[in-house]
Amino acid sequence: MGILITALALILGYGTAYVASEDVRYLTRAGIEQTAILEKRRPLEKLVADPKTPADTRAYLRLVLEVRAHAVALGLDAGKTYTTFSDVGRDTLLLVLSVSPRDCICPYTWKYPIVGRIPYKGFFDVGQARREADRLAARGYDIYLRPAAAFSTLGWFNDPLLSTALTRDSVELAALVFHEIAHNSLYVRSATPFNESFAQLVGYRAAEHFFRARGDSAAAQYAADRWHDEIVLGEYYDSLVGRLHQLYRSNPAPEALDAGRRAEAAWARAQLEGPIGSRLKTYRIGRLAERPVNNAQLVGARIYRTRLDLFDRWYQQNGRDVGRAVAELRELTADTEGDSALGRLARAVGDSLRMESDSGGTK
Repeated sequence: MGILITALALILGYGTAYVASEDVRYLTRAGIEQTAILEKRRPLEKLVADPKTPADTRAYLRLVLEVRAHAVALGLDAGKTYTTFSDVGRDTLLLVLSVSPRDCICPYTWKYPIVGRIPYKGFFDVGQARREADRLAARGYDIYLRPAAAFSTLGWFNDPLLSTALTRDSVELAALVFHEIAHNSLYVRSATPFNESFAQLVGYRAAEHFFRARGDSAAAQYAADRWHDEIVLGEYYDSLVGRLHQLYRSNPAPEALDAGRRAEAAWARAQLEGPIGSRLKTYRIGRLAERPVNNAQLVGARIYRTRLDLFDRWYQQNGRDVGRAVAELRELTADTEGDSALGRLARAVGDSLRMESDSGGTK
């Protein structure tokens, strides 16, 4: 009960500040939810061995344990991540808010201890998330509120596999486990796009390696194809953002701004329904092509797809060896922070950093 007692003491310590401060209420709710998640943990090995666990669930939990073992064999820092399982009792774990001005792809950021500035904020409380989104929308910002099924504490806690993340797609489940373990292995302060894009590389390339080692060539190829699609979508978002930067740099009047955004949305739709869509191997465009331009959505999408080509070239440069690529990248970025990590990676693979700066953010 130590964790629960700590959380209760934290709440009591806030006293009247809890009533007065939205930030304190946010942190308190996050602490309570994290405590509840940790209190519900059950060892995966026991669940796999328990005949009362449904057979299909047992198979996916066994896969998670096998992926963890493979991550360790690759030299990744698995720690205790995903050795336990926690049923959160609902379909959506939390909502994640991304925010950006309408005339600039400049992510609104929040500052936290240890990790630095982050271009999104996660809410366990749906009402609190919507209030914050409405408050910022009223100030003229683009806002994007989306559900998230998993999160990482970077090894600070024994992160359990959550019921919301237990996808029935074995490749995506394996990629998720490798992705979250990647965060334990390398994390650069105030460099969210770098960290998430790096974890995407590890997720899909390690999943490809894992399934190939098991003799499952179909699953291995699917993982490789999904990574290919992520790179294609990254290029698409880079192009769209570049076009929007040109529009915003002209400082258009409100009517011209709206017209320009509509024109770029039409261009984006034509790309997705034409050359980009034709290159995709696993993704279906669907309603993505119907979206209007929303800078906050673009911020959220690019967090996981920032210059993925650089990360893949680094992987190829390191002999297509995931463990070696991670270890060498950790050494390369050891003393970096923020955008400097991506710049150093670009130079290491013989590339200039061809991207508009949109990670400085606003507060």
